[in-house]
Amino acid sequence: MSVLRLKLPTDPRWVNIVEKNIEEILTDHAWCEQKAATNAITIITNNSEHQDLVQDLLALAKEEIDHFEQVHNIIIKRGLKLGRERKDDYVNELYLYMKKNGTGSRVSSLVERLLFSAMIEARSCERFKVLSENIQDEELSIFYRDLMESEAGHYTTFITYARKYGTGIDVEKRWREWIEYEASIIANYGKNETIHG
Repeated sequence: MSVLRLKLPTDPRWVNIVEKNIEEILTDHAWCEQKAATNAITIITNNSEHQDLVQDLLALAKEEIDHFEQVHNIIIKRGLKLGRERKDDYVNELYLYMKKNGTGSRVSSLVERLLFSAMIEARSCERFKVLSENIQDEELSIFYRDLMESEAGHYTTFITYARKYGTGIDVEKRWREWIEYEASIIANYGKNETIHG
């Protein structure tokens, strides 16, 4: 996961917590995928002049909805229920860190949203890797390994567009700041049976 440049790895013992409540992790995961699709559509809505970004994020949104469906199918197959949407404290903390519109140009707003998105994808990818390598459930181990590769691709998409459209912004410096901030908050997580919990 060094490619993701995350500072703090997830303790594999988090998987022990997850395994005690598979219904909860699957419900939380399904809603994470739905929110990721919604986020991609929001970026498209606010930046529709960038044709390449629109095309790639449309593909990404479709993939996230497909993942939602895959998780939902696992829930149904196991006789479980998709619970109500869960609050994601980790994502909410990242959202608060994001520089909002009032502090800069449309360009900086786009870059911030892309880096925010990349950060979530990077951590989700890392969590899926930890799940795939440590969960006893063979079906879920394979499932999360496959999803890990997809999330890595999403992370790359967001970072690439931040660099492409971040004219006049030191994107690398800002990304380092995001990584430092993420390390400071993720230390408080890894205690619940949720993807970022």
